[in-house]
Amino acid sequence: MAYQAEYIWIDGTKPSPLLRSKTRIIADGKKPEIWGFDGSSTNQATGDNSDCVLNPVFTCKDPLRGPNDILVMCEVLLIDMTPHPTNTRAACVAVEAEFASFEPMFGIEQEYTFMADGRPYGWPEVGYPAPQGPYYCGVGGSKMPGRDIVEAHTVACLEAGLGIEGTNAEVMMAQWEFQIGVLAPVEISDQIWVARWLLNRIAEDFGVEASFDSKPMKGDWNGAGAHTNFSTKQMREDGGWDAIIAGCEAIGTRVEEHISNYGVGIEERLTGAHETARYDNFSYGTSDRGASIRIPWKVAVDKKGWLEDRRPNANMDPYTVTRLLVETVCGAAK
Repeated sequence: MAYQAEYIWIDGTKPSPLLRSKTRIIADGKKPEIWGFDGSSTNQATGDNSDCVLNPVFTCKDPLRGPNDILVMCEVLLIDMTPHPTNTRAACVAVEAEFASFEPMFGIEQEYTFMADGRPYGWPEVGYPAPQGPYYCGVGGSKMPGRDIVEAHTVACLEAGLGIEGTNAEVMMAQWEFQIGVLAPVEISDQIWVARWLLNRIAEDFGVEASFDSKPMKGDWNGAGAHTNFSTKQMREDGGWDAIIAGCEAIGTRVEEHISNYGVGIEERLTGAHETARYDNFSYGTSDRGASIRIPWKVAVDKKGWLEDRRPNANMDPYTVTRLLVETVCGAAK
């Protein structure tokens, strides 16, 4: 007998990479091994030197197939077994190891937009729906399109064993969110990519696309982000308030570097409106959704906990974002 292993990887498409996958049939009792692919078809190689390598790094149950089938998140290597230039995971692994004593942990709020025929799913063919207001955490009738897809995705994540913590409808009609956490940098990044793959795969069955575009609709509509909640051991301990403030201050010293790595189209989303701070300004504050960094009110009361970086886009690379936050905050405190 045998089982199916769906090998998933991140390609080299610019400006935003795409997820790719293919199925391997593996004999029972054997584990997924490295596997090759045509990098010239994924913007990761040229035709005269096209071979690239998929190296399994994270596996979980495949909730869409049989009971023995699995999903295999892979990093991309060159044929000499070194990281491919598009492999951002390797650097994240190194930074997590370097700052392991800080025990960095993350929770990521992944927003996305369902799209159909070039428009947000459920929007009228001509014109626009009612203005934003009733959609956030809303319920009822035609104003909440996509809930059936969200429910199917949530169940799939649970069955896969991913660390999904919740879901909700977001501010713009057809925009939703799921949360993954609380996990270490590499683990949460692996799981975000797998959860994104599952969302796209399930949406296929509904004839819908899940877009991670940071500003899918121009004008007076919210963009889509990936609010990144971050803490260290020092922040979580009693008296951690000073470490939280120090972390905010450290992030403020590397604003341009972070912004340039927080996703494509960030200037369109971080305008200072629609619950954002401007991309070229930096601020932090308690309960302030118009700040770059929000400190939750409960954290301010307890004087320990975490901070929320509200700047990353929905299309951000979690390996890069988590690496940067650990490097910046833990590096400053080392």
